[in-house]
Amino acid sequence: MHMDNDVGKMLVFFLFILCMAIGVFDAQPSSWLVINASQSSVKKISPTMFGISFEEISHSGVGGLWAELVNNRGFEAGGQNVPSNISPWAIVGNVTMIFVTTDRSSCFDRNKIALRLEVTCDTSGEHSCPVGGVGVYNPGFWGMNIEQGQQYKVAFYVRTLRPIHISVSLIGSNELSTLASADIVDDNFGNWTKKEIILQANGSNPKARLQLTTRNKGVIWLDQVSAMPLNTHKGQGFRKDLFDMLADLNPGFLRFPGGSFVEGRLLMNSFRWKDTIGPWENRPGHFGDVWQYWTDDGIGFFEYLQLAEELGASPVWVINGGISMEEQVNSKVMFPFVLDVLHGIEFARGDPTSTWGSIRASMGHKEPFDLQYVAVGNQDCFGDYREKYMKFWIAVKDMYPDIKMISNCDGSTGKLDHPADLYDSHVYTNPNSLFSSAHNFDNSPRNGPKAFVSEYAATGGDVGAGNLLKALAEAVFLLGLERNSDVVEMASNAPLFVNINSANFRANAIVFDSSKAYGTPTYWMQHFFKSSNGATLLCSELGTSSSSSLVASAISYTNKTENRSYLGVKVMNYGGNNAVLNITIQGLNENTLDAAGSTVTTLTSTNPKDENSFNEPTKVAPKTSPLPNIGNNIHVVLPPYSLNLLNLLMKPSILQVVESGTDDLTLS
Repeated sequence: MHMDNDVGKMLVFFLFILCMAIGVFDAQPSSWLVINASQSSVKKISPTMFGISFEEISHSGVGGLWAELVNNRGFEAGGQNVPSNISPWAIVGNVTMIFVTTDRSSCFDRNKIALRLEVTCDTSGEHSCPVGGVGVYNPGFWGMNIEQGQQYKVAFYVRTLRPIHISVSLIGSNELSTLASADIVDDNFGNWTKKEIILQANGSNPKARLQLTTRNKGVIWLDQVSAMPLNTHKGQGFRKDLFDMLADLNPGFLRFPGGSFVEGRLLMNSFRWKDTIGPWENRPGHFGDVWQYWTDDGIGFFEYLQLAEELGASPVWVINGGISMEEQVNSKVMFPFVLDVLHGIEFARGDPTSTWGSIRASMGHKEPFDLQYVAVGNQDCFGDYREKYMKFWIAVKDMYPDIKMISNCDGSTGKLDHPADLYDSHVYTNPNSLFSSAHNFDNSPRNGPKAFVSEYAATGGDVGAGNLLKALAEAVFLLGLERNSDVVEMASNAPLFVNINSANFRANAIVFDSSKAYGTPTYWMQHFFKSSNGATLLCSELGTSSSSSLVASAISYTNKTENRSYLGVKVMNYGGNNAVLNITIQGLNENTLDAAGSTVTTLTSTNPKDENSFNEPTKVAPKTSPLPNIGNNIHVVLPPYSLNLLNLLMKPSILQVVESGTDDLTLS
């Protein structure tokens, strides 16, 4: 586009005068951002604003965050009829010398399936067993990650009619190297007996397997076989590297256990919290028919609450409201579902002497969990949902009036026709549409229930397996939510995890296999918002002369670890060219900002379609550098397709949040 020379001169002069008026003396900028840091312009952001949504999808929990190495440890995945499929268990040694099947002889009433091994060879004689014996092995979830020097607790239940000698081993992927091994020899296993051993690995292999073998003739029954690394987070069973990646996000809340996983395609396969508590041997597990795999529910209701507590996040329990993807319970017979939820709240919050609170206490957590949010269903606002919802509302509010109830019905464009503390919203769309969705809540009612955007993501062919473009579109959306934090209380990206071997959803935040993990650009993007929880939103105005590809937001916050206060300025350049931006901060005295501790962090790459991978896990990752020569007027150049965070350190006693219960700031 060409411009008349005289008109161009006039425009340059106009821009120069405007820049002078706002205190900008650098070269002509393309855009300007004015931030009002005075106490008259601020409002508080919810302490739970940005969190995480966990769903059992793509083996996020089983074979993922939950560190159990054995796949189908109770042999229940093949169903309750026998003989049954015991996959992925398989035979070790000469298959003609061992007969493997299942029967219903287990000592666990809720898990009746046991594995029966009939060994026909012996230690000597004409039908002697192979040198390595015969038995069964389990490859875990696409391989067990065994690391040299680490210890692994192997536990199982065994029964036999004669003395036995069982070798318990961790074997490398080449089937030749023994990484750890121990023998169990006993004369008396006539009754079901639990055996536990600690194996210490003398080598490493990310695709190892657990093997149980014998060279003794006879019949052996096995059940509830577990192998758990001892180096989980605080010994609680969470895979440490994956837990640490969640903790680094500083999430304000944890939504669990889904999602569609809560509903099930059929109600019989929905998540039932009572089946997921107590000793792991007694948990029946269930088939997740939405995402099509078995889970033994080792990570259950208790573990989700514990995970939230460990993360310092508020738990958000999504309950089944009597609706699956293909079935509905009549609203007139909802009492069992309502009672089940009341029992669940008592389990989480009840006195340790109460019926369900005592079970929690017996699991090692005497003090109540801080459960404050209950969401009724997942995208279920149709049919007689409102009638069902009201039954939960009345019952829960009667016993626990402080709990915030979350409705599935949309309240963004008008008043809900039923009471709710929050309403659930899901946003999945292509990057360009998500960019526009930054204004979704600009015109939402300022009174009434706030929004809980429990699932958002940029989707479609342009996002690949999780590229920079996806992350930037999501960041623009979050900037819009942050700007509307008076009507939005919580937001979380989905899906969170994916085991690379079992992707139910193509683009996710964290990708892992048995031994490694990396964050996609979407994961790193969320780091730019983790300081916003409980922060103060400052009034800001963005002006531009040539581009509409910039979006900005400004907050003030205190880093509790450092005990330092900052102004945080997030600016997105969604365009394909550098953008020059002049930032003016009003309402602060001169020399308020401290250059010594101020930084700029940028998420960008040479191509918006760039992705991370196991080979290049940080190809697209934030880079931080010092920000010298700062003041109330700052001149920056924003790279194309970039998310930028300017963390401006405030000198001590300059910016202070009043502790009197108000949301105002005191400036000096």
